[in-house]
Amino acid sequence: MSDSADQSIDFQAYNSVVAVIEESFARFPDKPMFTCMGKDLSYSEVDRLSSQFAAYLQQHTGLVPGDRIAIQLPNLLQYPIVVYGAMRAGLVVVNTNPLYTPRETLHQFNDSGAKALVVLADLLPAVEKVVPDTGIERVIVTNAIDMLAPQAMPETSLTNAVGFLDALSLGEQAQYQPVSAQLEDIALLQYTGGTTGVSKGAMLTHGNLVANMLQGRAALMDNFQDGEEVYIVPLPLYHIYAFTLTLVTLPSGGQLAVLIPNPRDLDAFVAEMKRRPFSGFAGLNTLFVSLCHHDGFKALDFSRLKLTNSGGMALNKDTSDLWISVTQCPISEGYGLTETSPMATYNPLDAIQVGTVGIPCVATELKVIDEAGVEQPIGERGELCIRGPQVMKGYWQRPEATEEVISEDGWFKTGDVAVIQEDGYVRIVDRIKDMVIVSGFNVFPNEIEDVVMLYEGVRECAVIGVDDERSGQAVKLFLVSNDPDLTADQVKQHCRENLVAYKVPRHIEFRDDLPKSNVGKILRRELR
Repeated sequence: MSDSADQSIDFQAYNSVVAVIEESFARFPDKPMFTCMGKDLSYSEVDRLSSQFAAYLQQHTGLVPGDRIAIQLPNLLQYPIVVYGAMRAGLVVVNTNPLYTPRETLHQFNDSGAKALVVLADLLPAVEKVVPDTGIERVIVTNAIDMLAPQAMPETSLTNAVGFLDALSLGEQAQYQPVSAQLEDIALLQYTGGTTGVSKGAMLTHGNLVANMLQGRAALMDNFQDGEEVYIVPLPLYHIYAFTLTLVTLPSGGQLAVLIPNPRDLDAFVAEMKRRPFSGFAGLNTLFVSLCHHDGFKALDFSRLKLTNSGGMALNKDTSDLWISVTQCPISEGYGLTETSPMATYNPLDAIQVGTVGIPCVATELKVIDEAGVEQPIGERGELCIRGPQVMKGYWQRPEATEEVISEDGWFKTGDVAVIQEDGYVRIVDRIKDMVIVSGFNVFPNEIEDVVMLYEGVRECAVIGVDDERSGQAVKLFLVSNDPDLTADQVKQHCRENLVAYKVPRHIEFRDDLPKSNVGKILRRELR
């Protein structure tokens, strides 16, 4: 078993994420906290705006502590205001991917029991179709540039909608009443999938997020100066990797987070990075490659860059070497999951081993087990299990699913096959689950198969992941059809209408039959 059991960190130092953030508001009032599209917000401004939003939620919505509020936004200045305001009002945040189809969105809204939604105006047409079939009582609509140049709320058929700026105005006239959250209280429902294809809400407590903040700072930020660092955040805040780093860890040290709404627009992305020298960067393999081939990026000032984080998908050596050649800054690859808030391991900056995901965070234990649950010796492969203060409380309203992955003594089974080396470094070598990881996003075969089977003429199908230079893995669909005229393009179009883009199969192969076990179960491993 590998562990980092140094207990020098006081995990009881804060009783909630709110306590962390409010301390930072007091310590760094005049420092810039977030910047996006050329507009900066200071710590005192985020304090004021988030308290206004909290007051609005408390005085004008009927929401009470413990109620869920869904957020469906890209990386904008509104995001932290909403998250902090919701948490200050005692609400549970539900992050939602803005690219989700109505089918996916409906499941998440209903499963979480969300009573309020904050949504980008551009997404209103899709939301209007979904909200009447949910328990959402209030929809708060914001335009992308509201914090730069206030816009009127677009017309909507929703009778329970209000503009974000109007909500802030109402909150300004009300009084925010502080709510005392505790470490064991749920702060966030972060949705992840499972091999069953059912998206589940990981219950991440205030204690989980505070612990991961403290672990992250201890692991990688020893050489950071409070209130002096600039961190580039192109990864979406609705993903746990960016969420914890950007909204909890960086503010705890008074740092500035540069929010990138659309990292695919490399010209605008590079222009934003050019505004000020930056000292930190959070990315993943595909993004590193794209940037390193952009002339504008290569011309940037990297003299202050101290830390580059990689997570979400495997980092390959060629990419690591390329990044170093351009920026002179090595990449520290780590490992984690939604269920671990997310950080579980990291590569120390002075001892990076490319090809590994590093060593366990402080107060984190690791072991690998065989199929019978027996712990394996160092150097042997097995399912990686994690125990530590960052491990989730469980899956929302799914006690049986929770029991499947968390043992009575607190070990979380990751579903990933790993080897713990003699030196304590960990290599991820395979995946027990059939999950496919596309550009850092989890894709679950059963969900895609369920959608494909709805299409007329499909007899059976199976989904696997295949290696892809650009996205790490790509989705491949094997399909048996009753219709000789059925085409791959027709199936892809059907998938686009029901699945977010990264879940749509990139490769489709028609077969006469699929390999099966003696009880008729399709054998994905043989297809792989």
